[in-house]
This record gives sequence, structure tokens and C-alpha cells, in this order.
Amino acid sequence: MRYFIGIDTGVRTGVAVWYPASREFVSVATMTLTQALDMVRGLAADDVKVYFEDARQRRWIPDTHDLRREMGRRQGAGSVKRDCQIWETFCKEHRIPYEAVAPQRNRTKLDAKAFKRLTGWVGRTSEHARDAAMLVFGK
Repeated sequence: MRYFIGIDTGVRTGVAVWYPASREFVSVATMTLTQALDMVRGLAADDVKVYFEDARQRRWIPDTHDLRREMGRRQGAGSVKRDCQIWETFCKEHRIPYEAVAPQRNRTKLDAKAFKRLTGWVGRTSEHARDAAMLVFGK
């Protein structure tokens, strides 16, 4: 593969492009779902593999004991699961190799300092972009 693309699904979609030949990130960014789909479509001719965090594989969900917060969390979870389905369908339709990664199989929630120390990436990042990057870092 020429590029590995990590996707952290959600309203703010994290996207990271890893170039294994030089073992470095080409891009670590946050964008909308449609922008991310366009970006992947544009890179697809360059021999890519997409890794997306698949919320449908989550097996444990914390209980917040707060009905209002719980309703919001469930609504958000449904939206993210739908995004996962969109990514899977998109990759199949465009014949892009992909892997749906269970959330527990990805190292997430690194702060910016730890991410920079680990990866060497010096640009600004969001939590979503860092989570996407960790899906493909070092592959």
C-alpha cells in the first residue's frame, strides 16, 4: 500500500494519512464527513487502505446515571454508527481496501504533547485527528 488512511468517525471526522515508505504522516486533520469522503476518493487511485474506528463493534458503554446526558450520548452513538456504515459502503462501492477497527483495539485520547512525542507530528491536531492517526501510525 502506498498510503494508509485512518478515520475517526463522527460529526468532526478525524483523518490521518500515513506514508509508510518514509514512516511519516502526510496529513493529520479534522473535517466534515463529506470532505473526508472526497479526500479518500481523491487518494484512492494512489493505492490506499482505509482503517476506520467502528463504533458498531463497541461492547461496553458506560452508564452515566443522568437521563438527559444518557439520551444525548445514545443519539450521538447512533449517528457515529451510521457514519461507520457509510464508510463501509463507500469503501465497498469504490473498491477501496478497508478495515473496520474495534474501538478497544486503538490507542486513543492522547493529548497533543504525548502525540507529538510519540509520532513526531508538529502540526496542530484535534482529539479526533489524533485518534484517526493512531489507527495507522507505524503500519
